[in-house]
Amino acid sequence: DYLDDDEIGTERTHASDAYDVRHPLYRSIAALSKLRKANPALADGVQKELYAKDSVYAFSRTGGGREYVVAVNNASAAKTVELPVESRGSGKFRFLYGGSGKVRAKDGRIEVTVPALSSVVLRAQNKLKRPSVRPSVSLQAPEAGATGTVTISADPGRTAGARVVLAAQVGNGRWQTLGSADHAPYKFTQKIPDSVAAGTPLRYKAVVVDRAGRTASTLADTVTGQVPTPKKPSAVDRAHAVVHYKRANGDYDNVLLKSGDTEARFVGRDAYGAFAWVRVPEGSDSVTYTIEDSGTAEGGERTIDLAQTGEVWVEQGKEGQATTKPDGVYPSPDKTKAVIHVHRSDGDYDGWGLHTWTGSAKETDWTKPLQPVGKDAYGVTFEVPLSDGATSLSYILHKGDEKDIPSDRSLDLAVYGNEVWLNAGESGYLLPSVGSAPDLDITKAQAQWIDTDTVALPPSMNVKAAASTQLVYSRDGGITVDDGALSSEGRWLRLLPAQLTESQKAAYPHLKAYTAFTVDPRDRDRVRDALFGQLILTQRLANGALATATGVQIQGVLDDVYAGKAKRTVFGPVFKGRTAALTVWAPTAHKVSLELDGRTIPMRRDDASGAWSVTGPAAAWRGKEYRYAVTVWAPSVQKVVTNKVTDPYSLALTTDSERSLVVDLDDRSLAPRGWEHYRKPEAVPLRDAQIQELHIRDFSVADPTADADHRGTYLAFTDKKSDGSKHLRELAGAGTSYVHLLPAFDIATIPEKKSEQTAPDCDLAALPADSEKQQECVTKAAAKDAFNWGYDPYHYTV
Repeated sequence: DYLDDDEIGTERTHASDAYDVRHPLYRSIAALSKLRKANPALADGVQKELYAKDSVYAFSRTGGGREYVVAVNNASAAKTVELPVESRGSGKFRFLYGGSGKVRAKDGRIEVTVPALSSVVLRAQNKLKRPSVRPSVSLQAPEAGATGTVTISADPGRTAGARVVLAAQVGNGRWQTLGSADHAPYKFTQKIPDSVAAGTPLRYKAVVVDRAGRTASTLADTVTGQVPTPKKPSAVDRAHAVVHYKRANGDYDNVLLKSGDTEARFVGRDAYGAFAWVRVPEGSDSVTYTIEDSGTAEGGERTIDLAQTGEVWVEQGKEGQATTKPDGVYPSPDKTKAVIHVHRSDGDYDGWGLHTWTGSAKETDWTKPLQPVGKDAYGVTFEVPLSDGATSLSYILHKGDEKDIPSDRSLDLAVYGNEVWLNAGESGYLLPSVGSAPDLDITKAQAQWIDTDTVALPPSMNVKAAASTQLVYSRDGGITVDDGALSSEGRWLRLLPAQLTESQKAAYPHLKAYTAFTVDPRDRDRVRDALFGQLILTQRLANGALATATGVQIQGVLDDVYAGKAKRTVFGPVFKGRTAALTVWAPTAHKVSLELDGRTIPMRRDDASGAWSVTGPAAAWRGKEYRYAVTVWAPSVQKVVTNKVTDPYSLALTTDSERSLVVDLDDRSLAPRGWEHYRKPEAVPLRDAQIQELHIRDFSVADPTADADHRGTYLAFTDKKSDGSKHLRELAGAGTSYVHLLPAFDIATIPEKKSEQTAPDCDLAALPADSEKQQECVTKAAAKDAFNWGYDPYHYTV
């Protein structure tokens, strides 16, 4: 119904977007933003409360030696108040916002009229004078026996523009700064490590600085107590644990589910058998239970790991439990209707019915609700025919004007399916079990860092209840998930909620439904640092529990950070005069060295392009074998490794691509004989062309009429008397004008040494035409034979 309401402040309707730069709210926010930018003290100056009564709240902000006054009135009439200020004498204050003109300070006070339902901001015309009161500070340490996180309070008294800095010492350790505060209540927190023994002295020192730069200090101390065992925060969010039980005789009358002090009967019925449920204790991540028949246990004690599931299946006489639905037990749901099973703890179902609308094939009248179609041990069952294309069903379970829960209910068919079980009076569903549990697999990189500022996460992984989202990184790695928590907190880049822009969706269409985050501007100077090692996206709940942890794909941000300069860099071997240079792109590497001619030579990194390079004498390096030793974080093995690799920009390689070769393609000595004088035939227009496709290796590798040393190589095309060459001439005579070579890269999976290649060990021609033996024979040799059409290149430039 709200779609019929007029939008306030605009003539637009709900049919168009709400981005309106002429809207009063937009203009107000823009004006405040401009005000804060022009007067930084309003954003981060020292704050002091001035007034808080009669619908008016006022405070001052001091920064840059100048005083500001802000007053807010939430009454429906204007209010005039007197406010104390530090600008003494005849100092004047000028309105910056919400008013005009100036007001004069008299005896340390100004009189300000704040309009109804509005705010005003004033700025002192002159800078503040040197404070007459010298700075002072008192300090309150925690009580003796402090453990865990403690609070320390400072009081700067009448110190003008007080900024308090607090340091602490644990035992005889080093003094450490705990932080600073520039406004009341001047409270600081300290986390006392669990490893600190009871009775260890804690010492504190507070230093106060007034706005003139004068200081004062004081000391306080206490001792620690016994550290309590902290309770691990849990990210599991499941209301119930459900146990399905299957008995051969189908009798569940005296069967109980027992968990701690809780007992529950198996009143639910489904295709598997019966089910019972218990409520999950707050903060629990597991439920231990037994099944008993008339006091006799049927099987041993079992435990449900709620981080994995909230629903298990148990069969009488068998140990253990299944955590997924047994195959072939549950029939496919009827998509034309929604089936809703309702359980009431009092067993009273008289007069209760369903009022339905959105998604229902036929809306019901409130006075004539839909009635149940059946009743069993669980309760009553409703069947609601669905409209074509329905994605959800809106409904209310009610008895007259009494609703089972205050809010309307909605069944999301994509999430819950077409059949659900609910407990009247509870807003969620008992079955199917869709409670959340933490997804903590850091070996899978499901997050994508697509540019310097933007990280995208699959919507199925995003925890809406998360209090914080961040990128956790460690240059040397070593972070693991241990008992639902990270083994080390690493360093953080804070992430803020955002949305993918249209240009980002166009560049990454497969991510258009992803949830986006932007790197907090305060942390963007550390983006490059985060790319050198282990990188994890995490989300935490308000209680500190880890709700999400996944690896991060970084190809997008690498391009954004380095591609501009890298595209102007020439990689691979480059000869210039008497110097040879080797350059490789390895932006995340910790170190890269060149292994050449039995020596290891350090390479230099260019921070702008992410490229590593080294130079040497052309004459000495020409034709030499080389490879790179790259020290880098490897997500595949979750540790820093040193890989010995060939140059991805190689121009030549040794056999089987074991080493790259330093070659200059402009070197005339590498050109085939007659290269400079060769004249290609005149091209045939493509409209008249006939093209034959072949692969260099396949052309001759099995041709017994070709020179044995040439088979499978370019040189086979020079064997004029081979069957392959004769066939090419016949094709040319028949009108074929071009030969299209299949990929001629350095192929990754073919042994280049003929002695290591295999061939089918059978007489293929002698086998029956309809036999499977040919395929079996060829398959045995396929992994190391010479046939490959080149679609798995190892080096693209060789």
